[in-house]
Amino acid sequence: MGKDGGGRPAGLWRARAHGAFNVASGVWPLMHLPSFEKVFGPKEDDWLVRTVAGLLLGVGWTQLRAGSTPEGMRNARRIGVATAATLLAIDLVYVPRGRIRATYLLDAAAEIAWLAVWLRRPGAPDVSAGQARSTEPA
Repeated sequence: MGKDGGGRPAGLWRARAHGAFNVASGVWPLMHLPSFEKVFGPKEDDWLVRTVAGLLLGVGWTQLRAGSTPEGMRNARRIGVATAATLLAIDLVYVPRGRIRATYLLDAAAEIAWLAVWLRRPGAPDVSAGQARSTEPA
């Protein structure tokens, strides 16, 4: 596994950035469900919203705390891909059925972006913060 310009494992920024995104996604409905529902629509089961929010918080925290070892990066990648793919699938199945609001397509776009970040071809140039970096092995 390569290192970035600061001596950190290449790709560590992915785990941290996706982790922060997932933490924020989980914290929002837990802290202020009314504003979340204004954007994403009223929910019948608040317990389910809170359950998913708690899971996103846990996933995000795990990504933020991912070890900087090759195994830590592989685990962060696995959890990142699994989370993004799951949320994307839900968005793409239930928006067309009218079960959830079309605003979930914004989330779908974000999840596609996270998948693109995580599924980069190993060895492809990785540009972040203006520096070229190498990617970690899959």
